Amino acid sequence: MSAIEPALRPGAPDVALLAPGDHEWDAARATFNLLDDQRPALIALPENTSQVAEAVAIARQAGLRIAAQGTGHGASSRDSLDGAMLVNTSRMTQVEIDAEARRVRVGAAAKWQHVAPALSERGLAGLHGSSLDVGIAGYSLGGGIGWLTRKFGMQTNALHAVELVTADGEFLRADAERHADLFWALRGGGGNFGVVTALEFDVVSVPRLAAGSFFFPVERTAEVLRTWTALLPSFPEELTTWVTVLHFPPAEEVPEPVRGRSFAIVMAAHLGTEFEARRLLRPLQDLGPVMDTLGAQEPIALGTLAMDPEDPLPYRSTTALVDELPAATIDELATLSAPGSALVMLQIRHIGGAFARRPDDAGARATLPGEVLVFGLTVPTSPDVDVLGPLERLDAILAPLTIGEYPNFVERPVDARRFFDDVTWARLRTVKAAYDPADLVRGNHHVPAGPTA
Repeated sequence: MSAIEPALRPGAPDVALLAPGDHEWDAARATFNLLDDQRPALIALPENTSQVAEAVAIARQAGLRIAAQGTGHGASSRDSLDGAMLVNTSRMTQVEIDAEARRVRVGAAAKWQHVAPALSERGLAGLHGSSLDVGIAGYSLGGGIGWLTRKFGMQTNALHAVELVTADGEFLRADAERHADLFWALRGGGGNFGVVTALEFDVVSVPRLAAGSFFFPVERTAEVLRTWTALLPSFPEELTTWVTVLHFPPAEEVPEPVRGRSFAIVMAAHLGTEFEARRLLRPLQDLGPVMDTLGAQEPIALGTLAMDPEDPLPYRSTTALVDELPAATIDELATLSAPGSALVMLQIRHIGGAFARRPDDAGARATLPGEVLVFGLTVPTSPDVDVLGPLERLDAILAPLTIGEYPNFVERPVDARRFFDDVTWARLRTVKAAYDPADLVRGNHHVPAGPTA
């Protein structure tokens, strides 16, 4: 038993249930993407593991499928919730930190913002992504990539244990020794195998960190991208860089220096000193950014470096993994993301390094192919804004170069087999059949039960 593994106490039963028309119904079915309109048959609001088990039993008896939701991120990739119970775990946000063991245990709906500040104070960091508002569970079960992944690998590799209630109402703790097949499937196969109630994961020591951004006028996007891509092969795994073309809205809550303006922004996080970071980024610095925020930082700074929105908003997105960005493609991307486009954000992340190394004890998703990950996002700022056209054009530009996708960034329902090789897909379906043969539990990218013996 680990130092922070809890005693398994049954807790109080009587889970709260909501039906359409109830006072809290709309708040409980809401998601981060305001374009999603989830309409389940019933919503359960459990506060502990026993209430999750009770909710599962009610759904099973009523002939309802089950979908779990902690924070509302990633719901766009889920199939319709017609005839389903939404198990909203948002009340399960407990956090326990064992700094000496560098291990954390969190409830199903804990967000990175519930963990990262306390870790940073101790010189530690979790392998979180670009926003601390994201829920840890969904992020981890789908893979989990961020500023430290090039050095330490995907967050799913850091999982030590996953606790869940299966479709038959049984509580299980899956780790390398107990239910190892299930533990393998959960690490990359998403929330298809039960309703997750808690996770344990390892964190890393970050004694030194330099982070910040170089802001360039958006008209220099192509020049910035050409300089950046030429540097990528020389960057060590300790350095992670992204280029984001961002059109800031003219809103009062946006800081005045960027309000209503557009930039090509080189964002960087380096596990080392500011001097070392500037030496590595010298050719980009020599281009003459109009703003330079690079400096020594605490780990918590990684949570806001990307300037992701903190409040729910309406949006559509697309993504691709590619090996290289030829000069002609860079020119097309610069034109597509110019001011006036509904493509309010175009982000290109350098991956490689530990992204490509599979640990011996890895789960179903442990690596990603390619040199860069591209992500585009549109926002319907008015009813006549075309949010799909720019994304379709981005897909067309990248189609000849695309070698894969990162499931957590694919925010629409698709056949999940496209994310896995044939052997991994068959094994995932075998595990699904062992723990949920009736296919009761539906993850955001659905893995159906395979044939049983």
